[in-house]
Amino acid sequence: MGINVGGDDRIQDIVEAEHEVYEPPASVVESAHVQKWEEMRAEAEADLEAFWAERAGELEWYEQWDQVLDDGEAPFYKWFVGAKTNLVHNALDRHLKTWRKNKLALIWEGEGGEKRTFSYYALSREVCKFANVLKSMGVKKGDRVTIYMGRIPELVIAMLATAKIGAMHSVVYGGFSTEALAERIEDARSRVLVTADGGWIRGKTVNLKEIANEAVRRSGYVEHVITVKRTEQDVEMVTGRDFWYDDLLGLPVAEQRCETEVMDAEDPLFILYTSGTTGKPKGVLHTHGGYQVYISTTLKYVFDLKDDDRWWCAADPGWITGHSYIVYGPLILGATSFMYEGAPDYPYPNRWWSLIERYGITVFYTAPTAIRGLMRYGDSWPNRHSLSSLRLLGTVGEPINPEAWRWYHKVIGREKCPIMDTWWQTETGGFMITPLPVTPLKPGSATKPFPGIVADVVDEEGNSCDPNEDGYLVIKRPWPGMLRTVYGDPDRYVEQYWSRYADQGWYLTGDSARKDDDGYFWIIGRIDDVLKVSGYRLGTAEVESALVSHAAVAEAAAIGVPDELKGNVIHAFCILRQGVERPSIDKLKSHVRSEMGPIAVPAHIEYVDSLPKTRSGKIMRRVLKAQATGQEVGDISTLAD
Repeated sequence: MGINVGGDDRIQDIVEAEHEVYEPPASVVESAHVQKWEEMRAEAEADLEAFWAERAGELEWYEQWDQVLDDGEAPFYKWFVGAKTNLVHNALDRHLKTWRKNKLALIWEGEGGEKRTFSYYALSREVCKFANVLKSMGVKKGDRVTIYMGRIPELVIAMLATAKIGAMHSVVYGGFSTEALAERIEDARSRVLVTADGGWIRGKTVNLKEIANEAVRRSGYVEHVITVKRTEQDVEMVTGRDFWYDDLLGLPVAEQRCETEVMDAEDPLFILYTSGTTGKPKGVLHTHGGYQVYISTTLKYVFDLKDDDRWWCAADPGWITGHSYIVYGPLILGATSFMYEGAPDYPYPNRWWSLIERYGITVFYTAPTAIRGLMRYGDSWPNRHSLSSLRLLGTVGEPINPEAWRWYHKVIGREKCPIMDTWWQTETGGFMITPLPVTPLKPGSATKPFPGIVADVVDEEGNSCDPNEDGYLVIKRPWPGMLRTVYGDPDRYVEQYWSRYADQGWYLTGDSARKDDDGYFWIIGRIDDVLKVSGYRLGTAEVESALVSHAAVAEAAAIGVPDELKGNVIHAFCILRQGVERPSIDKLKSHVRSEMGPIAVPAHIEYVDSLPKTRSGKIMRRVLKAQATGQEVGDISTLAD
């Protein structure tokens, strides 16, 4: 990599955004946990281990560590070596000794309007009961439990119960195909599967139990299936193997007290499989000690959570965002979380905004794809509601184009809520490049690395790129929340993440990025999502931003299609906003030409009603590319529809 991105032929919206600075409101700065973010960063860089040791000291440990970081067998790093802990102790047990015992831990609303709430005491009681059920089925420390269900409280309970007894959970999103579920059960060799009869989405049921039954038949490992009643639909229950969740909780074995298993800091907490867009899904392994320190620290400082906040991370617990910032991070901090089962625009496009108003949500975190989707409906839907409770907003999952950022800031945040645009991965455990509430913001930039994270943009030889030059995004120092390995495949862990810059000992993120003159990071996208047209490197995110900046376009996806003359040409797919007149293809091309210059004009533009996305909202560009070039589509088990 190494093409300069300044100049007239680059996307004007992003170029302008690099000089468009939004200062945080004084009220936000005055109340923030950290007011001098650069000083905090300097403190961490001066003594990395002391910085993380201080953060770890905010949690409770059964036994303290002998060593903060052991890098003797890099890249198999170990954190808080010798410490004894269990994440569930910090997420639940310790709060029961304080006033938080009766504080709301979780507020849940179903798609149909059902409501349930759990105090910290009530949540702990339910976790203990289910932990005892799992123990009665022979689940013990080190075993794997696969969890496959919708966005319901029992998913959170099952995760916490599994961790409490020292087993590992492998959560599979409750919409994956039979093949994807079976593959993950088999890789983890899970003996117990926790699922539901079905799930609700857009007024229809998803047949979770039917998919689970077939996956169990294919995998051959599962001995017990525990099923939550959610939709009350008829399902096949196999005698001796299948049990209803509620029936089990009514048995004497489901006692309300259960001792939390004492774990080593480096004992595994969970396996989470990446989307599998290339090759076999990778079982990313995280551990108790470092992970709990990292996610609680990042959530505390990035979203500035206070005791009176109502936090809504609108992801799914089945993804890393949900693991870290719906389930574990908020509970460790003693926060109140809101969780909603359904889609953002069902039955009407104001569903999310009405929930924010009804529950007094103060901090809201979602994906750019959801923001762009809701933008399509215009300003009138959010303007029907008072969103005055909001004080901070956030985005996750992919780079947010400046136009969507501005809409989110103006229409949802009423120009008073800073936007925490976070870059991170399943593998990193938590936020890596992110603003803090006191950080001056630029639309579309994740700003700078979190204190304690040493990131850079480098070329193929490992040289730091000049400002405004794109390259490979790398992490140069270990961090507590990092993955420890690929489950069952340490060689793949080394090859995937550490081999390209093995001599330097850097972690390769697989993303391309650049830094501007102020040192702000701009994530371009996956390395595979960088297009090379006539020798120029163009990020798909930049081409898509140019298309979306047209008033008629709500969403866009760009891919590179092989071309004999140019190497690649750009093929774009666009979704229009509701109620607008369709512009001619020539007009849309002219718009891109004026925004980015002639090199970035797509050779082909196609209007579509939807785009292939993973269930976490990421556009599957390889599916579009396969369709455009007549190739095999390959594994689409992660496709939302």
